[in-house]
Amino acid sequence: MINLADAFANGKAFIPFLTCGDPDLETTERLVCAIAEAGADLIELGIPFSDPTAEGPVIQDANLRALSGGVTTDKIFDMVRRLRRTVTVPMVFMTYANVIYSYGAERFLRTAAEIGMNGIIVPDVPFEEKQEFEPLCKQYGLAQISMIAPTSHARIRAIAQQAEGFLYCVSSLGVTGTRTNITTDIAAMVRLVKQVKDIPCAVGFGISTPEQAEAMCRQADGAIVGSAIVKLIAQYGRDSVQPVAAYVRDMKQACRRAD
Repeated sequence: MINLADAFANGKAFIPFLTCGDPDLETTERLVCAIAEAGADLIELGIPFSDPTAEGPVIQDANLRALSGGVTTDKIFDMVRRLRRTVTVPMVFMTYANVIYSYGAERFLRTAAEIGMNGIIVPDVPFEEKQEFEPLCKQYGLAQISMIAPTSHARIRAIAQQAEGFLYCVSSLGVTGTRTNITTDIAAMVRLVKQVKDIPCAVGFGISTPEQAEAMCRQADGAIVGSAIVKLIAQYGRDSVQPVAAYVRDMKQACRRAD
């Protein structure tokens, strides 16, 4: 049984993100296998959406490329079924409420669990509205991953209390994208969480270099990277498997240095 906790069982976790279907689903499938082998501890699979409000231009463009290529939720589910024959790394979907509603929430969450996904991240459903999907997630054994941001302040304790799987700590205000400097006091956010609940905290938004990943892992339990990987895929297209795997290896080593 693959468990979300496995991602954090062997020290600091490296969590890469891929947009499913960019440049095509066959390449996504090869990428998942390669990054699992390269040391990814948990993989976030983005289900494309036409209006991804939390994303910066890099991942927005990836969503458009994937949708233009004809990717569908059902095709992504089929890909995960194939991947789960060999890939034992925990995996979560990152998508938007609209994608889940249009598929049918019950059908979406039941199928996600059946094909071997471990959880969902839905950035446009705030903590106060998590009840939308919570009963179904609990019914099917999917973790509904909560996000906290530098502006969450007093809400951090309440969010931490009900958190499952791990907490996604947003390092910077605004949308996803690489950043030169991350100035948020991540350590303070993590301390607040741990006072309430012993749950892993992984930092995302803005991390792109091994130095940044190491610095974030010194303050938290893991580093999440999306835009830097999606940029490599945009650059190399169907030939992106090797460069992305090499990048993941470097980032995982950086996370290990923080142990």
